[in-house]
Amino acid sequence: MAEPLFLQSQMHEKIWGGNRLRKEFGYDIPSETTGEYWAISAHPNGVSVVKNGVYKGVPLDELYAEHRELFGNSKSSVFPLLTKILDANDWLSVQVHPDNAYALEHEGELGKTECWYVISADEGAEIIYGHEAKSKEELRQMIAAGDWDHLLTKIPVKAGDFFYVPSGTMHAIGKGIMILETQQSSDTTYRVYDFDRKDDQGRKRALHIEQSIDVLTIGKPANATPAWLSLQGLETTVLVSSPFFTVYKWQISGSVKMQQTAPYLLVSVLAGQGRITVGLEQYALRKGDHLILPNTIKSWQFDGDLEIIASHSNEC
Repeated sequence: MAEPLFLQSQMHEKIWGGNRLRKEFGYDIPSETTGEYWAISAHPNGVSVVKNGVYKGVPLDELYAEHRELFGNSKSSVFPLLTKILDANDWLSVQVHPDNAYALEHEGELGKTECWYVISADEGAEIIYGHEAKSKEELRQMIAAGDWDHLLTKIPVKAGDFFYVPSGTMHAIGKGIMILETQQSSDTTYRVYDFDRKDDQGRKRALHIEQSIDVLTIGKPANATPAWLSLQGLETTVLVSSPFFTVYKWQISGSVKMQQTAPYLLVSVLAGQGRITVGLEQYALRKGDHLILPNTIKSWQFDGDLEIIASHSNEC
């Protein structure tokens, strides 16, 4: 039966987390320092579970392994993408992620290229996006000296902004920002700087200076240039198309018919309410829903007022 796969997923508490996942989306959160909702994930550190239909109760990693036909018979050995919502009630660590080659050799998993869609941002909120060092030697010297004011590139952000963050990019999400992140399915992070803060046990979190210097790229990060198109009932934006994924923003007002052009599609509803019709079946959609449209669904119709971030893997 062709039906969307709605998902129930895991929360992750973080030293920098807050409570806006409950305030904004109505999710149940485990504490007032909840930082991440792994909304669509088959990563072993937080696997989503199907909550409807024939595959109700089946973890996504198991579904991907045993029913690859739902995913266009993808050749990727693991489900390749991970969608998160992050609530930064404080600065995340200044960090970098390795590419596939380095991560597979040293960590035994994929590297991480990611991108951020800014859901909301407090006035004056900033991110760190890149650094000012002109060589690996200068990078090492500035890190050793703790010259963060001159090393780190800060950029102001607002709701609706988008940033493409390839592996090797120095980055950090600032206080007061909520983002939807689309990334390769990886949980490898190398911390460069953590603001000398301590956890509730009085311990500083580990840094990974040598690994960071190994993988950090020199030069300004190249952000994506979104491409926007307005159609009847639909404003669609290609936020980024990279070797790893393509990410879209859809603003839907009324009725919109679509056809599957990728092996499968990841869908996150960021605002509004409505429904999706597949064949003769209708499924309600509301803010905070996350679902996969598998390969068995070739066409569908959205109705309502909906803001959606959708994505698909480009690794066949």
